[in-house]
Amino acid sequence: MRDSLGDRIMVICIYTFLILFAISTLYPFLNALAVSFNQGLDTSKGGITIWPRVFTFENYKVVFKDDRLMSGFIVSVSRTVIGTLSSILCTAIFAYGMSKRELMGRKYYMVMCIITMYFGGGLIPTFMLIRNIGLMNSFWVFIIPGLIGVWNMIIFRTFFLGLPNGLEESAKIDGCGNWGTFFRIVLPLSGPVIATLALFTAVAHWNEWFLAGIYISDQKLYPIQTILRQILLSNIVSEQAANLDSASIAHMQKAKTVTSKSLSMATMMVATLPIICVYPFVQKYFVKGVLVGSLKE
Repeated sequence: MRDSLGDRIMVICIYTFLILFAISTLYPFLNALAVSFNQGLDTSKGGITIWPRVFTFENYKVVFKDDRLMSGFIVSVSRTVIGTLSSILCTAIFAYGMSKRELMGRKYYMVMCIITMYFGGGLIPTFMLIRNIGLMNSFWVFIIPGLIGVWNMIIFRTFFLGLPNGLEESAKIDGCGNWGTFFRIVLPLSGPVIATLALFTAVAHWNEWFLAGIYISDQKLYPIQTILRQILLSNIVSEQAANLDSASIAHMQKAKTVTSKSLSMATMMVATLPIICVYPFVQKYFVKGVLVGSLKE
């Protein structure tokens, strides 16, 4: 069957829109990448698009000699790994219990959970709570408050409700209890939804910077995003130059290869690229995992 003229025009319009949308999305990232690899003095002249005009590694050399960034990178990686694994596990366990129709007060618990999605205690009560339970200036302030995500719990719960009842009945006949059924049967079948929610949780942990500014005073516990914000808001050249030896400072001042803008872009790339590299490995689970939350009980 041949496509009509209207169908072909529609296809052309759709592809044109998608191409323009992709360009508008990718251009800021490619421009920042080009500036990070471009000589600072040349960058100040303007005109950099998606390709560096005077290629150099000087910006990244200065960035990687900043001890704050390396410490922040370790904190961010630790927080992302521990926070994602613990959050997914605790949320899945909670959702498994909420998926049981024989659970007394299940609707009441569900209503209470949903209320927390729309109403919170506010910043000051939360600060007082964190202080009273001893999480101030502690690495665990990044992990414990976010162990359970209600939206993720709802998606997990919907997925568990869609599993055949015969699977759990067979496991119980074979001698499995609730924990054995969950870890041996239910959890291994939840690969797509786990991969999707784990990625969303990991991105949230990696990009979050606000908590450290409120609850952390020890700069050794700052994640890389908080440090990046401090660098971008401060005199980046003078602060990062202080971490270099005298020969490097003399070379930088003589050649003028490093400027505030070029260092800002290089720092941003260092903080952004690691989490971007995770996407290709879990992209195939996105559609199946996210659509689970649209199914109704």
